[in-house]
Amino acid sequence: MSNEQHKTDVIIIGAGPVGLFAVFELGLLDMKAHLIDILDMPGGQCAELYPEKPIYDIPAFPVISGQELTDNLMAQIKPFDPTFHLGQMAIGLTKLENENWLVETDMGTKIEAPVIVIAAGGGSFMPKKPSIPNLEEYEGKSVFYAVRKMEQFKGKNILVAGGGDSALDWTINLQPEAKSMALIHRRPEFRAAPDSVNKMQALVGANKMKLYAGNLKQLHGVNGQLEAVTVEQRGEAPYQIECDTLVAFYGLTMKLGPIAGFGLNLEQNLIPVDTEKFETSTPRIFSIGDINSYPGKLKLILSGFHEAALMAQQAFRYVYPDKKLRFQYTTSSTDLQGKLGVK
Repeated sequence: MSNEQHKTDVIIIGAGPVGLFAVFELGLLDMKAHLIDILDMPGGQCAELYPEKPIYDIPAFPVISGQELTDNLMAQIKPFDPTFHLGQMAIGLTKLENENWLVETDMGTKIEAPVIVIAAGGGSFMPKKPSIPNLEEYEGKSVFYAVRKMEQFKGKNILVAGGGDSALDWTINLQPEAKSMALIHRRPEFRAAPDSVNKMQALVGANKMKLYAGNLKQLHGVNGQLEAVTVEQRGEAPYQIECDTLVAFYGLTMKLGPIAGFGLNLEQNLIPVDTEKFETSTPRIFSIGDINSYPGKLKLILSGFHEAALMAQQAFRYVYPDKKLRFQYTTSSTDLQGKLGVK
């Protein structure tokens, strides 16, 4: 547990693309930010779920991967030197006598600020895990729920479990890197795009991978290193598949977590906001990105970027109540260009 105590201008809960861009918009207005995220790296779902999959609707980028988008945002906010509290969850919220908020994390970190911005996407998302004894022994060593770096899987005997788009996409993408590739799904039908299913079946037909139907029941290995899995299928005797790596794509559960107890008048696990400032029902607490709700809301990254810009305007008024807010363009303002370190 940590006993760290910090004071800043704005606390951002969530370090996905929208939370990261909020750092930029706040920084242009001389506001410092601390970010809290349950993941162990910035980027949110983009970096965790599809770091190498293409995104096509970011303005000025015909195509960009989730990791590239994250890297670009991190470079863009570097002049503002944000502080990250990663691998932590915001669990406590207290209103102080000086009107500031105090946020506490599950690691014991305490941060005080006049403004809070909730940019937590769908909440804290956790992978749905197969119901297998002693699964924890293997997690992070030879059992994974996402593909962060493809080279990590090079030369492995891989078993992918699942029947949706992620399972099929990564089966196809990892097959050329793997020593051997197999896919297991509980039934012969798949929920993935037909084109992906056809590509996978073509690999099976060419003896470049194997396909199994059944349920994972047991892992076999030593010190977290997988050697084989036991599979059961109704009406048939259990059998084993040899593999040294299991990548399970059973989907995600989105949990709002402790934010649900922050008193924000939730509607269907979303946070209602106004469309002028993106402020919640509680003054000085804002919500931007997929976790908020308002008439006409579109769950797009670019919508979250717009929300971050308007949020920062009102946050300035709370952080600097005695200062006048002056609107400037980065293209023409030498003041803003100085903050960004450009000429």
